[in-house]
Amino acid sequence: MKDLKFSKGLVASLMLSAAVLAGCNSGEENASGSEGGGEEEVTVDIFQFKVEFKDQFEDVVALYEEENPNVNIEITTVGGGEDYGAALRSRFASGNEPAIFNIGGPQDVADWKDNLSDLTDTAAAGAALDGTLDGVTVESEVLGLPYNQEGYGFIYNTRLFEEAGIDPASITDFASLEEAVKTLDSKKEELGLESVFAFPGKETWVTGLHLSNTFLAPEFDNNVLTAFDAKTVDFKYADGFKKIVDLQNEYSKQPTVSLDYSQQVEELFSLERVAIIQQGNWAYGSIAGIDPELADNGVGLMPIPVEGIENAGLPVGVPMYWGVNKKADENVVKESKEFLDWLYTSDAGKTAVLEDFKFIPAYEGYDTSKISDPMSKAIYDASESGNTIGWVFMGYPTGWGQDELGANIQKYLSEEASWEEVIDSAKKAWETDRAK
Repeated sequence: MKDLKFSKGLVASLMLSAAVLAGCNSGEENASGSEGGGEEEVTVDIFQFKVEFKDQFEDVVALYEEENPNVNIEITTVGGGEDYGAALRSRFASGNEPAIFNIGGPQDVADWKDNLSDLTDTAAAGAALDGTLDGVTVESEVLGLPYNQEGYGFIYNTRLFEEAGIDPASITDFASLEEAVKTLDSKKEELGLESVFAFPGKETWVTGLHLSNTFLAPEFDNNVLTAFDAKTVDFKYADGFKKIVDLQNEYSKQPTVSLDYSQQVEELFSLERVAIIQQGNWAYGSIAGIDPELADNGVGLMPIPVEGIENAGLPVGVPMYWGVNKKADENVVKESKEFLDWLYTSDAGKTAVLEDFKFIPAYEGYDTSKISDPMSKAIYDASESGNTIGWVFMGYPTGWGQDELGANIQKYLSEEASWEEVIDSAKKAWETDRAK
């Protein structure tokens, strides 16, 4: 594309005068630093967390670069088993600050506010669905743009449930879940199962963020801002939380404390060696990469039951937001905003979001009939019907969910701490952090 820009510049020079032509050579650059009179080249450095769509994202970025030859976008993806928050802090500390990075909600907004550009006037902010910007809006300034909507719960193998004689619709509380699990366990040999669950205790985001959210959301009225403003946490549903942890651990492939996301989703569930996993619609790509038929026709998604709450819904929310570094060069900030607008509001971008990324859009103007995978459909339907609970973990104190609660749940799974110690420590850590 650079050669094309130079050729156009050269033709223009020929048309102007032979004298200008005589002064030209292929190594010269104009005053703006770009070749042959084209726009100044701008590099936008993106530091993002979602490994599940890394390849598809890079393909879409390549398309954008073709349409915008003056823009070079460099992507660094840190996620999966790595701590994105720690990696981001390290990146900023090194002085090599990204132009676009991810924030998780009100706590991250508070932590990164000095680096976040106001995105209120972007086309993407204008198209965002009602409520999706609440957690990143401060004094009427929108400081982040939503990735998408996601939801999670218990993903289950529909064939195995059917062969075991279990109707998923009958699982409405902990007792019925426990009964179904025991039935599956009793038929492991005939079903070809190694275990009922694959419980990834190694992943503190699974336990300390997602699972805990299911039991803390009702305490905070399903509102992330209520959680963010809370000075204390009571764990009103701690007993139910413990029962779900224990059930998964007891009927899981062992040792759970060293079981990670890849093993859980790819090695165990996708190969039908376990029947149930706690994950969300982001796992679709991994499952489809191993067994497309299973991914498209053999999985279901059900809520995690909360004792004391009737018909607990699926937790649905925005997993991350895009922030733009306001300390970057003015042209970089401008191009960063334009790229995000293109990604979520252009025809090409919207096609990629729906069909390539397999996202549930968090923006207006999408043909949601094209949501293709069964888990995303279930989440979208639950969202439309209002049968959901909020993602309050975005309002937890910084590091509390993973470094405190998740780490201590690992100790509990390793029999190095009691459940009471896990909860007491989490309560004190929350109160201490909020008192700062």
